[in-house]
Amino acid sequence: MSLRKKEALVGLALVLPFLGGFLMFYIIPFGITAFYSFTAGISGMYFAGIRNYVEVFGSHAFQLAAYNTFRFMAAGIPLIMVISLVLSLMLYGRTGHTRAFQSIFLYPMVIPIGSVVMFFQVMFSRYGVANRILYQLGLPEPDWLESGSAFGVLLFLYIWKNCGYNIVLFLTGLNGIPREFLEDARLNGAGKWQYFRYIQCPLLMPSFLFVFVMSVINSFKCFREAYLLGGQYPHESIYMLQHFMNNNFASLNYQRLSVAAILVFFIIFALVILLFSWNYYQEQDMAGMLKKKSLPARRTKIRGGRPAAQPRETMEYREYREYRGMLLNGPDEKIRRTGGGRGQERRRRR
Repeated sequence: MSLRKKEALVGLALVLPFLGGFLMFYIIPFGITAFYSFTAGISGMYFAGIRNYVEVFGSHAFQLAAYNTFRFMAAGIPLIMVISLVLSLMLYGRTGHTRAFQSIFLYPMVIPIGSVVMFFQVMFSRYGVANRILYQLGLPEPDWLESGSAFGVLLFLYIWKNCGYNIVLFLTGLNGIPREFLEDARLNGAGKWQYFRYIQCPLLMPSFLFVFVMSVINSFKCFREAYLLGGQYPHESIYMLQHFMNNNFASLNYQRLSVAAILVFFIIFALVILLFSWNYYQEQDMAGMLKKKSLPARRTKIRGGRPAAQPRETMEYREYREYRGMLLNGPDEKIRRTGGGRGQERRRRR
């Protein structure tokens, strides 16, 4: 037996436990769920086609749950990404207390969720601390968890709990950017906004992608907090798709549960695929642009004894070439181009 075959067999033996667990706990249950979504009945199941999908889409409970879930994602994901990015930029470069702040922001992730929800119930219950403060100030006292304000409470809980993890991810991406880029940008007269827009943002695209995916996953995992805050049937503003699936499971309606689970899977799958595709094409466009700009100009064929007219150099390419020369030759390149080097040389000779 050749060495390559032995290595392939050893690799297959090492991967088999993972493949077996993935097949048993993910692939097979997903196939069973897809099969249930096209059947009807409990004991004597029969093929029902897409009838379950039509009933679920026409259900008012499903429409309300889907609306609240997408509204929560549309409000929570941009907010948590912006807040995390701003806080990470504030912490970036502060070597003295960065570790302490990172630990403080990560504390909500290690605190048991039951304790966190109990604290929020004490704060926002009908006779809680928040209403006591409003009463002392002479302001109206809303019922936070039994009105439309429950959506804001859940949104605040989601951001407070998951913001620290995103801050650490953004800080990791910021620390991976070479310091030389900042120094060269300052020598070229770039401000903080220009450095952030043209250098940090493009280089943080992988971090943005990962933070977005994790934020989407955590937004679907926020059902625990919503369930503990409002119970099995909370206020309609925080009635999510997970509530819909949990209530159908309790009533043994596995067909509607399977349909909702399949739809949630395809929603997450479509979002991730679209984001990865967008990121891939952005990287390809940037790589093609840099490659095109970094290649030397080719000699054109001579027509009629004279060389063909060369295209005029654009301002964008000229700035890029000067910046590239500074990266390769250092800050003296800018002095040489502006003629400052000659003046300095004359002064030295004098």
